[in-house]
Amino acid sequence: MNAMYEYRNLNRELQQRVLQQRREAGLPLHELPHRVNEGNLYLLTGANYEHRHIMATPERRDDFAEKLLSGLMALPEVELFAWCLLPNHYHLLARLDQSDFAAMSARLHNGTATQWNREDAAPGRKVWFRYCDRDIRGERHFWVSMNYIHANPVKHGYVRRAYDWPWSSVHYYAEQWGRAALRELWRAYPVLNFGDKWDY
Repeated sequence: MNAMYEYRNLNRELQQRVLQQRREAGLPLHELPHRVNEGNLYLLTGANYEHRHIMATPERRDDFAEKLLSGLMALPEVELFAWCLLPNHYHLLARLDQSDFAAMSARLHNGTATQWNREDAAPGRKVWFRYCDRDIRGERHFWVSMNYIHANPVKHGYVRRAYDWPWSSVHYYAEQWGRAALRELWRAYPVLNFGDKWDY
């Protein structure tokens, strides 16, 4: 039976338990969108100021990933499809309300800036440079964006294989679909020069 169909047939309490488990594991809460042109579907990027490696330690990335994902899941009607967190920026592929995300990310960025400046004895340091968004324009754009997000640690030279980077939703898809299916997705929707002008 289809996993989404099974979910719809659960009672409210069990649905909430499933969603909580997925939140805690940093997994997408929903299956992939059936129609990508419904609106409010974005590739979102947040970056440390001047792309400094402020999230350089694994502990800091663990903490930020937990705060980012739980903050997203607390927003109304969010569908998170892919994510990746690197030492100086993050990418999300999500359907959400922009104003809700803007408010949540502002709180998250302000809070982590204060925390990290205190930890690093760097009072007044600028930590974040806003976030940017790109509308997903269609099915091809959606899949290329997902491949791009999952390949981002390789693109930036942190690892040789996407599966070697822990802070990414690629592990969920490898487990759910298998690596062979992800390879097929990569061949069908190659990244090519996607992001060359804006993701440094």
